[in-house]
Amino acid sequence: MAIPATELETLRDELVRSRAQGLRVVMYEGHRTEYATDAEMAAAIADLDRRIAAAGSARPRTIAFTSSKGL
Repeated sequence: MAIPATELETLRDELVRSRAQGLRVVMYEGHRTEYATDAEMAAAIADLDRRIAAAGSARPRTIAFTSSKGL
């Protein structure tokens, strides 16, 4: 089950807010996550950004090919 893009954005915003305040612990919907280093938080933010971008891009459902003999 994929997480909706809006929820991913909320998670990212909370993580960015905590990082900006210098906190290493993030609480979201009763879940507590503690990051050891700033690099670990940056990697988590980058991962969320990738997931948000992937959720926003729609894959084509149909691919149409056209061909010609050139006559």
